[in-house]
Amino acid sequence: MASGVRRLGTFLRQQLLDVLSLLDTTPAPRGQERTAAHRLRTWCARRWPHVEWQVLEHGPAGGSLVAEHGAGPLLYSHLDTSLDDGGPHNKLVTGNDAPIAPLAVDGDVVTGFGLGVARGPVAAALVAFAEAGAGRLLLVGSGTHRRSGGITGLEAYADAYPLPSSAIVAKCGPPTLLWHEPGALYLTVRVTGRSGAAMMPESATPPGGVVASAGIVLDELARWRTAYLAADPRAGQTGRACGIGAISGGWPDKPDLLPARLRIDLYVVAGDPVEPKALAAELADRLRARCAGSVLRDCEVDVEAEPVATAAATPADAPVVTAARAAWLDEFGAQPPPITGWTGSTDGVVLRARGVETVRLGPQAKPAADDPRRDALSLEQLTAYARVYRRLMTGLPA
Repeated sequence: MASGVRRLGTFLRQQLLDVLSLLDTTPAPRGQERTAAHRLRTWCARRWPHVEWQVLEHGPAGGSLVAEHGAGPLLYSHLDTSLDDGGPHNKLVTGNDAPIAPLAVDGDVVTGFGLGVARGPVAAALVAFAEAGAGRLLLVGSGTHRRSGGITGLEAYADAYPLPSSAIVAKCGPPTLLWHEPGALYLTVRVTGRSGAAMMPESATPPGGVVASAGIVLDELARWRTAYLAADPRAGQTGRACGIGAISGGWPDKPDLLPARLRIDLYVVAGDPVEPKALAAELADRLRARCAGSVLRDCEVDVEAEPVATAAATPADAPVVTAARAAWLDEFGAQPPPITGWTGSTDGVVLRARGVETVRLGPQAKPAADDPRRDALSLEQLTAYARVYRRLMTGLPA
């Protein structure tokens, strides 16, 4: 490696660590990123005073960091993390409410909370933008999926600023270039019988309560999931996925009452065009048929769909894709490898739906060995992606 490139890598690495250290000490749960956005703006204004840094506020406490540095594309990522650092709902997912250790560096590996979603790519995007001297930066609030989450930072930005013709989404993902991303939706399954008392199980419908028969519903959901995935046409780079994210029923503080309703929430990914209402109706028909032949025969079954986004693709020969291929080849010495069946959806689909040609690329994170609530990233890899982002900012029109 030439000495000049080596010095540049060392310089970028330190800047990345400075940004990551700042982000690690400022919680940014979804919809409550305003404090983090203002703190980051103040820090950036001191570090790079030649750039005009702004905070675009949205909702009760949301906020996005916005900056423009001359002509060029939009470099996008998000400030919020999937989990809240110390938030009350974390234990429901992780099973662990112990304090999370702070950011740590061991040789080439940096470990910390929220690095994968999405502080690692945020740091790379921020440093790349500041060093490029071109383009626009958007680090939004409310960039992670959440049902009934209100206005997102990207929606607020699109309402306030004209969108460019091309964008780069800086997110962790596969070790390749994505120009096609799947859509996503939530499905809510409700099976409703009649409440009763635990000391009189026959008082409930079905006897013993609907939650005691959850296995029947879960078994049919597993069968439906198998059929749904088997019907995946593997369109372009994307695929299908489906998982049960939550099961609820009853009152934990009073389990002597048998609840009337079982609720199951699913997250569904579709790389091909899927009509959410039709998918919900199909699943409801299957569940009703299965319940009719079981102790749940007298229960009502309802399935509700909540769309998140629709699958969208940028043409493989679009200027932003061509430029990203060239930048990838320059940095890594080979063309980005082909990929099929990708099931991760980001705001890239939202940008494409608004006519913005978009590519997504970023480092690969993995759960930390000592605590899966933290992520581990290679600093060398993160630095390489920062260089790719910087090349794209200076090599594409607005």
